[in-house]
Amino acid sequence: MNEETIFQSSLSSPSLQNHQLPILPLKNMAILPKSIIPIVVGRKTSIKAVEAALQGDRMVFITAQRDTNLDKPGLEDLYDYGTRSTILQVVRMPKGGLKILVEGICRSRIITSDTNQEYLSAYCTDITTLITSSSIELEALWRHTRTKYTQYCQLNNKIPADLLPETASSLEIEHALDTVLVHITIPLEERQKFLEIMELSDRILYICKILDREITIFETEERIKASIQSQVEKNQREYYLNEQIKAINKELGRDDQQVEIQHIRTKAKKLRLPQECAEKVERELKRLENMPSSSAEASVIRHYIEWLLALPWHKISRDNISIADAEKILNKQHAGLKKPKERIIEFLAARKFSNALKKSPIICLVGPPGVGKTSLASAIAESLGREFRRIPLGGLRDEAEIRGHRRTYISALPGKILQAMRHVSTVNPVILLDEIDKMSMDAHGDPSAALLEVLDPEQNKAFFDHFLEVSYDLSQVVFIATANQLDGIPYPLHDRMELIFLSGYSEQEKLDIAQKFLLPRNLKEHNLTARKCKISEDILLLLIREYTREAGVRQLERILTKILRKVIQLFLDEPSRASCVLTPKLVREWLGHSKFKIKPLNVTEERIGLASGLAWTEVGGDLLEIETSIVTGKGNVTLTGQLGDVMQESAYAALTYIRSRAPQLGLKPNFNTTKDIHIHIPEGATPKDGPSAGITLCTSIVSEMTKNPVNPLVAMTGEITLRGRVLPVGGLKEKILAASQHGIKTVILPRDNKDEIDEMQAEINTRDITLKFVDTMDEVLEQALLRSPFSKPLKTSKRDDDYAQVSKAS
Repeated sequence: MNEETIFQSSLSSPSLQNHQLPILPLKNMAILPKSIIPIVVGRKTSIKAVEAALQGDRMVFITAQRDTNLDKPGLEDLYDYGTRSTILQVVRMPKGGLKILVEGICRSRIITSDTNQEYLSAYCTDITTLITSSSIELEALWRHTRTKYTQYCQLNNKIPADLLPETASSLEIEHALDTVLVHITIPLEERQKFLEIMELSDRILYICKILDREITIFETEERIKASIQSQVEKNQREYYLNEQIKAINKELGRDDQQVEIQHIRTKAKKLRLPQECAEKVERELKRLENMPSSSAEASVIRHYIEWLLALPWHKISRDNISIADAEKILNKQHAGLKKPKERIIEFLAARKFSNALKKSPIICLVGPPGVGKTSLASAIAESLGREFRRIPLGGLRDEAEIRGHRRTYISALPGKILQAMRHVSTVNPVILLDEIDKMSMDAHGDPSAALLEVLDPEQNKAFFDHFLEVSYDLSQVVFIATANQLDGIPYPLHDRMELIFLSGYSEQEKLDIAQKFLLPRNLKEHNLTARKCKISEDILLLLIREYTREAGVRQLERILTKILRKVIQLFLDEPSRASCVLTPKLVREWLGHSKFKIKPLNVTEERIGLASGLAWTEVGGDLLEIETSIVTGKGNVTLTGQLGDVMQESAYAALTYIRSRAPQLGLKPNFNTTKDIHIHIPEGATPKDGPSAGITLCTSIVSEMTKNPVNPLVAMTGEITLRGRVLPVGGLKEKILAASQHGIKTVILPRDNKDEIDEMQAEINTRDITLKFVDTMDEVLEQALLRSPFSKPLKTSKRDDDYAQVSKAS
């Protein structure tokens, strides 16, 4: 055969050039040459096109619509390439439609449209098949096609395997390809594309591509069928065995246990447990199925599974964050505490502004007892709209209380953290770790070490409890800790928390709390009213000053409730009484004499060797009067009053400073060798320690040695160094309030504490007190003593001058 031979596509009909033919548009169908198919004709225009063809040579041009949703397609809505076909048979339907049988003759293409208005018609021309490949190439392509077709017929037994002869001419190849494609189910677009290919070798390659894809699909289907069949057989086998097990269990009396196990499986499925937990539950249930229900191990397994299913895994309480509402809640439940409230509002604002803020900071509220740490944590939970749970840690000394006990122990339980999670039933509650500084350790481990994982945002997303044996996510929990003393918290635990300090209440703050919170609440609880029980502001101040001495308000509330009980008793003894007005006389009659009287300072006597210092205690500030007495001796130094090591060291540092300033103070260089110095701090039954009394000790000693009186209206606090520098100290708010209560007019403070004092101006009233800030002990003596102690000008070393310049610059 010549390589450039061009031949007609059909031998059954002569070739037509620019012949006018009626058009029959089809939906989702493209007819190929040599195929005979039935067609139902329902559209009026299509019926008229068929009738026009029947009146002529029964020839019609059949093509497909581009859009199958069109009911009245135009010529532009049809594919240009189609098939010239012959109508073999026509059957009229009862409702007016036609059912025709057509045979595809050859490929054809629309050249130009016709002006016919009743039906679609156009001038069409037949398409000839091009052969540009050599006979050897065609033979190779044909053999490859036969191989693919044979493989396809083995997978699909619905099509005949003998459609392709072993050898064929070019014309036979063309007809065979059209016949094969008729038997393969492919989309309209692919069939139309095959119809439009003019090159014979391209058609062969296109058929091979389709056969390859269909073979892959059939092989995949066979694998899926085999897998499904295997699974069905497995399920049938399991069903049969399960039915046998049910029958055996029924004979052995285990029917109730199987019902319980099935109920647990259903519940676990509904909970959508994490994969690790779900696998653990299933393993334990299979163990439970194979043991008697009355065995001890079975009860342990049931108890363990109940805990796994009772814990919250996905339930989240939605945050109801409103900054205005949060401020109202905090102010309604707590008076004062400005700084802690500001930090809490910052935290809530950050959560409201950023939805991506997943990690919650670990807040630790540090302050003396009774200032509202626990109730403040509860207010945070209420502001967030979350569940709240308190875990007391005071006296905890076993690590298992945090991590849980292993299931091998009798009556084993998870730790307190997971017990709290089960109680709140949500994965994002607010959990209060109360009294975190009161934990201890013993041979059973250190619970503070177990808390390191709980309070680390990077680790608590996979918290491991010994009882649970699977990891649990605590990353969405808001942990709040409370402590009275910062020293009791281990540093690794301290490093994981953000500290918020709550100082003690001032006298005015206690009065506000009593008027706005304590008294109204207790009146309501005791079924009294403010009209029946009249407690004035002066009486409340009397109770605060003379019957309580605390940083918080717990003792004040106890005294108020005692008074209200006395009032109720008075009403019962005198039914005709309408009201009760509380007076100082009545208070002393019911509560006894004052327990805490503020001793007024004696400003008339010469206070030689007597200096007033300020101290911080857990219940607030206090005034310490340090006494020094010097007698003839051998240079001994005696310290009494239960002074701690740090305070004793401060006394020795003060003595060293005085010896270095002996010439300027008018003292002999060897004054310490002929005198015995006795320093005493009253209330000897109370232990005292800390460096903040250093400048007070020094002032007292200098006053006694130089017989220079101390100003009675001056109090001081600060740490002293050997060179006389004054270092900053803490607890300033409580100390200044104590000075105010004792009538002190001037308070000497380290200059490095000035910024801290400026921040707390709103919390303390310093209008009646003058604050003096100093850098050196020389300045303290000038301010505290009635006369200047320095008889000679001070000669400072170059090193001291340099330090003074650095201090001034800083």
